Amino acid sequence: MDRVSSFDEPLLKLLGGATAKVMAEHLDLHTVGDLLHHYPRRYEERGKLTALADLPLDEHVTVVAQVADARILMFNNGRGKRLEVTLTDGSGRLQLVFFGHGVHKPHKELLPGRQAMFAGKVSVFNRKMQLAHPTYQLLDASDADEATEAVDAFAGRLLPIYPACKQLDSWRIAKAVDAVLPSAQDAVDPLPASLREGRGFTPLPEALLKVHRPQTKADVEDARARLKWDEAFVLQVALARRRYADTQLPAVARRPVADGLLDAFDAKLPFTLTEGQEKVSKEIFDDLATEHPMHRLLQGEVGSGKTMVALRAMLTVVDAGGQAAMLAPTEVLAQQHHRSITEMMGELAEGGMLGGSDRGTKVVLLTGSMGMAARRQALLDLVTGEAGIVIGTHALIEDKVQFHDLGLVVVDEQHRFGVEQRDALRSKGKQPPHLLVMTATPIPRTVAMTVFGDLETSVLDQLPAGRSPIASHVVPAKDKPHFLSRAWERVREEVENGHQAYVVCPRIGDDAEEAEGKGGKKTKARKQAADEDPEKRPPLAVLEIADELRKGALAGLSVEVLHGRMHPDDKDDVMRRFAAGDVDVLVATTVIEVGVNVPNATAMVIMDADRFGVSQLHQLRGRVGRGSAPGLCLLVSEAHEASPARARLSAVAATLDGFELSRIDLEQRREGDVLGQAQSGVRSSLRMLTVIDDEEVIAAAREEAVAVVAADPELEHLPELRTVLAALLDKDREEYLDKG
Repeated sequence: MDRVSSFDEPLLKLLGGATAKVMAEHLDLHTVGDLLHHYPRRYEERGKLTALADLPLDEHVTVVAQVADARILMFNNGRGKRLEVTLTDGSGRLQLVFFGHGVHKPHKELLPGRQAMFAGKVSVFNRKMQLAHPTYQLLDASDADEATEAVDAFAGRLLPIYPACKQLDSWRIAKAVDAVLPSAQDAVDPLPASLREGRGFTPLPEALLKVHRPQTKADVEDARARLKWDEAFVLQVALARRRYADTQLPAVARRPVADGLLDAFDAKLPFTLTEGQEKVSKEIFDDLATEHPMHRLLQGEVGSGKTMVALRAMLTVVDAGGQAAMLAPTEVLAQQHHRSITEMMGELAEGGMLGGSDRGTKVVLLTGSMGMAARRQALLDLVTGEAGIVIGTHALIEDKVQFHDLGLVVVDEQHRFGVEQRDALRSKGKQPPHLLVMTATPIPRTVAMTVFGDLETSVLDQLPAGRSPIASHVVPAKDKPHFLSRAWERVREEVENGHQAYVVCPRIGDDAEEAEGKGGKKTKARKQAADEDPEKRPPLAVLEIADELRKGALAGLSVEVLHGRMHPDDKDDVMRRFAAGDVDVLVATTVIEVGVNVPNATAMVIMDADRFGVSQLHQLRGRVGRGSAPGLCLLVSEAHEASPARARLSAVAATLDGFELSRIDLEQRREGDVLGQAQSGVRSSLRMLTVIDDEEVIAAAREEAVAVVAADPELEHLPELRTVLAALLDKDREEYLDKG
């Protein structure tokens, strides 16, 4: 069998239909290679063989002993079963205990007089030493040699525990791994020999054997170090090649022009840019001045002035004769950007119009819900080049949209866009346009190096002068209902002081089928479930809460709703009135999460806050305290005080540092979706590497990858690395990285 094909061998051939089917459907394991890369999650320790008289407390032991007696005891009025087994080995006695469904098999097998090996952790119950639910293996007392061999193989071993599923438990996966383990010898080693030897890594076949069947803890460490490095290195090579390929693409250099739009804009700014904004702007201007496309990720805390930096980049491109497009994830946000950019630019945004500046340009909005006439005019302004800047939603991507000379694409809130959409917009330039991706979700450095590894990163971490601190508190609505009443009093106080407030709910409410009267039974069932268990109740809804507040706690105030099912004109109308100060309290879904800017809004109450993720709560909170008055954010939750959900909320309340919160968020989610599962639909290839813990490995692998690709971009001299890359970057993931 040649070196690659044994890894490509379908599991169906080796394991039989039923097992292979479960592995494919529930664990996404299809080939020998997949199974060999399905690493143990942890290892059960079986202690060295110990006599019963010498058992150490709280340690893992293995004992060989004879069953003296076994009996089943009932408890809990006959509903519970417990099997107690007494062992003897001549030196002492030991009790074993099995509970629940786990009693049937041992009750049949552990008959008085049988000899077996038992492994488990020694504990004390009723002043007697015992092993609870030990693993065991029966011995054939008639064949002494075989028994000795079995004891040697069983005792003192590290037993691998695999990520399993309901249909296939760990020990059956271990048996399947035994069947394919000989193929580990055929592993294609992706590391260049010089790198492997230089860093003293175990050869790959040996690492695979050690990770699945370690003799010692040192074996596990050895194998893990090697396998982690492989994952980090192969991924970083893929990203380094992508960056290298980008540097080979042609682009039009867009250099700043003296006395152009940018200078006119800077001259009329009522404030000075922060040091961070100056530094990041310079990085962007340097990129724009090169003849290959910029690919830059701009991450900045909510309110750190990213839009200002992006606008200055867009003005530079317009000065240099090109056009700039800003892509926003929602209509509300596109309209808001259009409003704030035209306000910031003033007469400079009225190029060619009466009263507009002669140095100005036209700034147009393009969204799906625009009227035909306005849309036709916007399309005309784009194709003639009359409009230097366009701000829009997915509507910008449609085939009908033609640009005169697209030079820069700014994508706001990267995680909201599918990669295909970004790619479609990039294809609208005569040559690839420059790309600036903005995100207000702080991303730990390692994640940025992994997920956005093909983008250079700029970070804005200073808040502009004049931004106010935000106080955050958890409101335990269930344990202390009076806290919730006080929360509504606080909202009323803010409004009486001339400010406004948001109330955020996870759901819109008024579900279509309920509204049509079809869901009567369902609604009743849901209410009943909620009474029995608050965890099961549906999340609180905008329409219901708004109604309750108007009639109760906030009666007399102007309370309006905003959610995604509203007509775009109605959404825009509500946002305009809220921004103008005509609405006191806005009850909304997370449509306000990104970019909504109302400096007069100082308070936010987030209902069922435990139903939101850490980053999302941080984003939402960033909507208040945007003016000179301090902000207040109240996280309302019915979650139990000791629950992980409440711990999450306390973490959000304890810090305003988005990077710290993104770390906490990542630790809780681990990295299931770190490779952009949400965007690519591809399972993460990181099985051993944890982006949160292995920062040094990732950074070192990135350095080595850059050097390897610089020396040999096509990897002509590294065929093994090419083979492994091809396997990792199957078509879907290749496309995902491509468009990243």
